[in-house]
Amino acid sequence: MDQLTGAFRPGDLVEVKSADEILATLDADGTLDHLPFMPEMVEFCGKRFRVSRRVGRMCVSGPQVWGTMREFETDDVVMLDDVRCSGAAHGGCQRACVIFWREAWLRRVTPSSRAEAVSRANGSARLRQRLKTMSRPTAYFCQASELFKVTNTLTRRDQLKRCVYEVRTGQCGAVEMVRRVAIWLFWRIRRRLLGEYPHGRHTSTPTGSLDLKPGEWVEVQPMKSICETLSPKGLNRGLSFSPDMRLACGRCYRVNDRVDRIIEDGTGKMRHLQNTVSLEGSLCSCPHINPGGCTRADIVYWREVWLRRTTLPATAVDGPTTPARS
Repeated sequence: MDQLTGAFRPGDLVEVKSADEILATLDADGTLDHLPFMPEMVEFCGKRFRVSRRVGRMCVSGPQVWGTMREFETDDVVMLDDVRCSGAAHGGCQRACVIFWREAWLRRVTPSSRAEAVSRANGSARLRQRLKTMSRPTAYFCQASELFKVTNTLTRRDQLKRCVYEVRTGQCGAVEMVRRVAIWLFWRIRRRLLGEYPHGRHTSTPTGSLDLKPGEWVEVQPMKSICETLSPKGLNRGLSFSPDMRLACGRCYRVNDRVDRIIEDGTGKMRHLQNTVSLEGSLCSCPHINPGGCTRADIVYWREVWLRRTTLPATAVDGPTTPARS
């Protein structure tokens, strides 16, 4: 498919349908084509947003599948500007995943058109009753837990074909795509010739606690200091310091939140983290792992041992920066 006929495009103004309209699209598990409509999404019914992008390639995380690239089986999934999961109905998960939206849950509108009436309370209640949050006593049920049911693994050839497709459909400029592929190719060659970067020498990596609070300013430690906290595989107690994170060294960021618990892709298990925070504007795009990068825009996890407190300096960063994965 070389064009997006009738599909939502980045920048389109859309409205989330009413609770009753969405309920009519769901099966007994509260899913449409196996993609859950989560309780955290109900509050957006009747509200308007801009489409940020169509969902193409994306990484999945987890101990056995980190770096695996997948895509949805159907080309009808989009993301909306600044709409992330609060985790309120899923044990307080702090992963803040970008929410995936089937096009059947949205309608295209114009800025001058009148907004649909917000769902009545009883409509929202009926919708919530259909939505489940647990698949079994020790596993949560959400979009992240069901990713493997709604996506297919992409071969390297498929990923490169997807890069061409995104350029041809106007989702990415040709120059930008060439830059992304060049970054991936450089790190692929470097990794094969010189091994993982960055990495350290520790088999048992150190920990450190700053007890950071949201709103505090921190400076990312120099690479030399960070390497002293890493294993030969570039991990600190299972959390990677990715090559692109080196670009943040010496720069200052504001703490967004502490990250203590996140739901794992595919399994729905809650993973518990210690001494870890997210920083404002720090999102993952994975250009060093896969050609063309990732559209999922996960938040980056930072160990406190990689940071130090500081006051607001001239080098403070408020925009998107470097990636990392657990």
